[in-house]
Formats: sequence, structure tokens, C-alpha cells
Amino acid sequence: MKILVTGSAGFIGFHVVKALVANQENFVVGIDNINEYYDIHLKYGRLSACGINEDEISPDKIVHSSEHSNYHFGQIDLTDFPRLLTLFCNYQFDYVINLAAQAGVRYSMKNPQAYVHSNLLGFTNLLECCSHIKIKHLIYASSSSVYGMNKKIPYEETDTVDTPVSFYAATKKSNELMAHAYSHLFSLPTTGVRLFTVYGSWSRPDMAPMLFANAILQNKPIKVFNNGDMLRDFTYVDDVAKSITMLLPKVPDKYADSPFYRILNIGNSQPVNLLDFIHTLEDEMQAKAQLQMMPFQSGDVKATYADVSKLVDCIGYRPDTPLREGIKSFVGWFNNHHEHTAYSIEEL
Repeated sequence: MKILVTGSAGFIGFHVVKALVANQENFVVGIDNINEYYDIHLKYGRLSACGINEDEISPDKIVHSSEHSNYHFGQIDLTDFPRLLTLFCNYQFDYVINLAAQAGVRYSMKNPQAYVHSNLLGFTNLLECCSHIKIKHLIYASSSSVYGMNKKIPYEETDTVDTPVSFYAATKKSNELMAHAYSHLFSLPTTGVRLFTVYGSWSRPDMAPMLFANAILQNKPIKVFNNGDMLRDFTYVDDVAKSITMLLPKVPDKYADSPFYRILNIGNSQPVNLLDFIHTLEDEMQAKAQLQMMPFQSGDVKATYADVSKLVDCIGYRPDTPLREGIKSFVGWFNNHHEHTAYSIEEL
């Protein structure tokens, strides 16, 4: 199988690539624009862990992995349609996994143009390329944030998602609508995966686990919004990568409820109170956190909780890594890599 993974220098993209290249029957091409939303050394670190040497990367070449004979990487931006189309025509991909996006709920309030550029224009270009060469299946990352202030829990894929409370969520909902149009018009099989609070090794420095761990390490206060009265469906990244790779051959066809189109939740389905998460992190780091209680933040939601019954029906697998096990693994990685994970805690 020839598989394209976009956002392959990113947190989830890195783990998906690692899962895919473990199977020698897969030929994987990863692309990423390596933007400076956060420290690019972390992105180069992920690429290096996949055998992609930073010194060899340039916008005009495809780099071969020194670790995996079935992995190549290119520095390509989804908004560069001519280069993207050339890549698709050269490789004739069977499957595409789109994990490239401008991330971050709060940052979308400061720089909405970045989200239009990456999440809307970039995704449009990707859909057009997928349709042009008639790939077998496009899987793309949506987000649990599309559920907005939905008071019904757990969240089901059939719930109404017409009231996003952040611009980031609005772009993710737009991706689902755009994918539906291409599925309908061109019989393009698409699966949108709504991801729930993914955490684990190599995670972004602007995400809560990394922010909290850095604050504890530096003896700085942690901002705890809504005074800690928040529930999050923390989902370990290896569970997400396994779910996505298992979904590749599970192609929605013309007999699906919405022909060639599908939306699935990927979550742990065991929501955790934010303070309990922090205490578990304290235990594993063997250090105490300074808690700075804050009011509810605009754009946030109070609780996330995934119903994953449709996912289980589709692939026969349920994400189930216990929180303590996942946190232990994360802290083990963090202790060896925190020099490239520092982030200005005051910014978020």
C-alpha cells in the first residue's frame, strides 16, 4: 500500500508514521511544512527518530529514511497546490491520512487567518488531489471540539454539531462538510476522526500535559481553568495511531448511511477530572505543582466524553490505555527530552 501522511513531523503524525512503517508491506511518504508555531527542534527530533536527517531536508527534495527503507519525507505545504498535485501524480497513493492542520483552540482567537490558510485552503487542495487520482480512502483528523457546548454526554457522532465555540472547532466542522461534498460529488471515500484530548510522548509543547510538566519542572504555577472543574477524555496517542491504521482498509462505500462518508470518535471513554490528571502527573514526576486557579476560559468546554461504539463496530478495537500507564510513559519520555519542549506558559 502506498500511503501519504500529512503533518508527519507533528505529534500524532509522527506516531502514525511509526505504526505504518513497522509493516514492510506499506510504502509511506510523509509531508510537513515544518512551520514555527512551536519550537521546530521538536519537529526535527520526531523526524530524526524516523530516520530523516535534518541536514538533508529542503523544500525541493524528497528525503529517504536511514531507519526505514519504506519511508520517505518531503517538506511540502498543503497550500502549495502545484507541488502537492505533482507529489500525488508521481506516487499515485492508495491511501491518505491527513493530520496536517493549524492546531490550538486558544491560538485561533489570536490568529484566525492561520486556520483559514492551513485548515481550509490546505484541506481543499488535499481533497482536490485525492479526487484527481481517485485514492481508495482519505482519513482526516477532526476534533472533539466540534461538539461545542453539547450538554449530552457521552458524545455520539449523530449529535448536532452546529454550535462551535472556537474558530478552530469551526474549521474542523468545515472540514467534515467539505469532505462530505467530495464524497457525494466524486464518490471519494472519506473518514473523519474526532480525536479526544490526545496525549503521550513527543506531544506539542502547547498542550496541557507538556505545559503542566514544564511548569512542575521549572517550579512555576499551572493555570487551572474553571478552578479545575473540567473533565477531559484523555486518549493515549498509541491508541489513536493504532485506531487510524486499522481504519485504513475499512473503506466507507456507497452502501454506508451517507455514501462514501463516515465520522468516528476516537477517545478513551473514561473522562478524567483535570485535577486528577495533574495529581497523577505529580505522582509520576515525584514533584508538587503550584496551582493557579483561573475562571472559565472563552473557547473551552467543560467536559469531553467519547462514545466509541461505532469505532469498535468498525475495527474491533477500543482505545483503553489507563491514564496512569499513559502518564508514566509520557513522563519517561519527557525526562529525556524536555530541553526541546519549553513553552511560554503565560501565552496560553
